[in-house]
Amino acid sequence: MTHTIRTATADDAGPLADLAAVTFPLACPPSSSAEDIAAHLANTLSESHFRGYLADPDITIMVIDADGDLRGYSLLVNRPATDPDVAGALTIRPSVELSKCYVHPEHHGLGAAAELMHASLQAAASAGGAGIWLGVNSQNARAIRFYGKSGFRTVGSKSFRLGSTVEHDFVMERAVPSSPA
Repeated sequence: MTHTIRTATADDAGPLADLAAVTFPLACPPSSSAEDIAAHLANTLSESHFRGYLADPDITIMVIDADGDLRGYSLLVNRPATDPDVAGALTIRPSVELSKCYVHPEHHGLGAAAELMHASLQAAASAGGAGIWLGVNSQNARAIRFYGKSGFRTVGSKSFRLGSTVEHDFVMERAVPSSPA
């Protein structure tokens, strides 16, 4: 199966919501309830939310397109961090948030996530970012390892509300390439 990484279009909103329903639960701590995960999907990762993200000029969504089937996505937000814990932790400015970065489990371990990360770093650089930051659940060891291999380092922590619970995230950042490749 061949794939390309491209910028998402309005036609991708439904497939992105479907992909998010598969990938988001994998990033949640084992203690997360099905109700909290479902509420987050409905309140943040629905087709209508993706339509809004795709219409926002400060948001870029990159997708892994495998012959018309979306197998991964990243969502970048080119706005200053509003969370005081994040704003206080960041050391590289201006910084773009890597709000979401997910790959379908069938593509784990195949290099697709590294390709998506590379494209996301280039998109952040093209948007004028000197740095890129993300929040990752402190219990998500697989993602933390991946981000570390991708050049991110932990610079702080923040809280994240998942339905009725408050989760704890590490804030990680790295510099972006100075010019798109």
